[in-house]
Amino acid sequence: MKVVLLMALTADGMIARDQNHFPDWTSRQDKAMFKQVTQKAGALIMGSRTYDAIGKPLPGRKNIVLTRNKQRQSSHRELVYTDREPNALLIDLEDDGFHEVILAGGATINTLFARQGLIDEIHVTYSPKIFGTGLTLFAGEMSMDLQLLEFEKLGPDEILVRYRVCK
Repeated sequence: MKVVLLMALTADGMIARDQNHFPDWTSRQDKAMFKQVTQKAGALIMGSRTYDAIGKPLPGRKNIVLTRNKQRQSSHRELVYTDREPNALLIDLEDDGFHEVILAGGATINTLFARQGLIDEIHVTYSPKIFGTGLTLFAGEMSMDLQLLEFEKLGPDEILVRYRVCK
């Protein structure tokens, strides 16, 4: 199972101003790329605060929300709340026929997967914004070596960079 962390960053390395910041600050090109990549994979994993900021399941893909709150339930067929450990969750997805999953944040979930060595690639869109303070890609200390795979210009001012995680 290939795990791709897919995030947008400001020029000063922030993924959001705070936990409730709606992810509407990237370009339409970045949003289109995100939709295309996540629909191709068919499944994405995010934390409950990220899901709450979005506010609804993203159509055309399995939305998996990691949460410790056992009260959260879903009747929507494309939305799953779970407290499964990352390894077990990835095995379940493989058993369901998925070969790739997109990790869509936030920082706590990114860190959980990274510390267990489960992220294979990191795809980052660098956007021409400065927040000054906010949430970074990971929560807490992190050490990871990356190898540049490719980069491309997305919109007039954004660059998408794809890295392989060196394991």
